[in-house]
Amino acid sequence: MGFGDQRLSRWDLDKPVIAAVNGVAMGGGFEIALACDLIIAAENATFGLPEPKVGLAAIAGGLLRLPRQIGLKQAMGMILTGRHVGAAEGERLGFVNEVVPQAELMAAARRWADAILQLSPMSIRASKQVAMRSLDEATMVAAYANQRDYPALRALLKSDDIKEGPRAFAEKRAPRWKGR
Repeated sequence: MGFGDQRLSRWDLDKPVIAAVNGVAMGGGFEIALACDLIIAAENATFGLPEPKVGLAAIAGGLLRLPRQIGLKQAMGMILTGRHVGAAEGERLGFVNEVVPQAELMAAARRWADAILQLSPMSIRASKQVAMRSLDEATMVAAYANQRDYPALRALLKSDDIKEGPRAFAEKRAPRWKGR
């Protein structure tokens, strides 16, 4: 696990990634989960960045992602103590999307994936790209002004899907996404 690990280098990936966590996600395992868009956790899952306990630091993205996902004070409480949290607390803190019984974990992750698959792939790609890239903007005004510069949003605005969604709604039918 390190700087070049592909599981952690998801900075520009526009496809949604779902982590299904069953058991212990400590250090690098937690960093991989934090690099995902959604985290579905079994009730027995535990999370933490214990690196300081052995003289290390979670420099494969955990120290960057956790404060952005749950806020600075809550993240620092975990980071500076190496404290582990269970799935239910992870959900309360905001980095876990859903906690389910262990036997239902994969079904729950598939349910989230199926919900995404019902939507326009162009819209999903644009939505993720705008949400993630806008975090790099200095202000909300700048983020709003620059969002039309993102390639996935420009593609969506010129797509068949942007016409199909409202048309299907007006005709009271399920949309037929073309992904172009």
